[in-house]
Amino acid sequence: MFQRQGLRAICTAALLLSAAATWAQSAPVKLKFSIFSPDKEATYLSVFKPFAEAVNKDAGGAIEIELFPNGALGRSPVQQAQMVLDGVADMAWVIASYTPGRFQENEVFELPGLFRDLKEATLVFTRLVNSGKVKGYDDFFPIGLFGTAPYSLHSRSPINSIADIKGKKIRASGAIESETIKALGAVPIGMPVTEVPEAIGRSTIDGTTSHPAPLVDFGISRVTNAHYFTRLGVVPLAMLMNKKKFDSLPKAGQDAIRKHSGMWTAQRFNEGIGAYNDSVVKQLQADPKRKVVFPSQADVDAMQPAFKSVIDGWTAKSPRNKELLSLVEAEIANVRAGR
Repeated sequence: MFQRQGLRAICTAALLLSAAATWAQSAPVKLKFSIFSPDKEATYLSVFKPFAEAVNKDAGGAIEIELFPNGALGRSPVQQAQMVLDGVADMAWVIASYTPGRFQENEVFELPGLFRDLKEATLVFTRLVNSGKVKGYDDFFPIGLFGTAPYSLHSRSPINSIADIKGKKIRASGAIESETIKALGAVPIGMPVTEVPEAIGRSTIDGTTSHPAPLVDFGISRVTNAHYFTRLGVVPLAMLMNKKKFDSLPKAGQDAIRKHSGMWTAQRFNEGIGAYNDSVVKQLQADPKRKVVFPSQADVDAMQPAFKSVIDGWTAKSPRNKELLSLVEAEIANVRAGR
């Protein structure tokens, strides 16, 4: 009898172990997506949330992406790429220019006057990184690569022409943008977008560069009333996943992420954020308390020597920089030709 009880116990334990192994195999791999921006922000609603929902559906239970907006895993925009590499997050929303040195070749996209709009910038950035022509992403799987609309100038004091920013302290988001602001006669101050409203409110800075969406999403419009829509450089943005983590996923999970990366996310960014940007500009124009200025041709012409000095200075630093600029210009021509 003792032997039968012992055998029964062994069989029961084996069944439990088998069931546990089956459950472990069927349980989805949880993936943490770090988002420092709010869950009401346009990119979250247009890209991040639809991406997670589409992947979770198509993965058939192999993986499950969990969204952590509002800085739940880390509030600093500067730390997002490192958080992915350290395993604090599996994927994150990254502003590449906040991590100088890590995505060095991205600087070419920040050169002033290259892009007409965010669609051009996003398509060119996506194509050049995914084709391997722009380097710096070996440790990551790029889910989405986006370019903002060209940055413009926003202040508490009137900007009727580019001469009005001379001597003013203007926040800039990266090294190239800082050089552009300096070339236009202002004093560049580097800081993340999340710190801008308080800095303007306290008069630590006089104004900021920005594309339209963050004016509302990060509260910049609450502390500015002068909007000068010149075309400076764009800022590269990215949804990045840890490459080793991606490679470790079940095939169904990898396939679902691949399907909803690249041009899938680019299209949603271009449509969603493009429309949102247009609505923000219309809101600003409709507010009688604001002064919205689009530069005259004379003012555009007056900016070109400053833009040229920044571009020439950057390309002179290395043959690779000159090569990168040629790659970007060629891809811009492809986009404008519908290729």
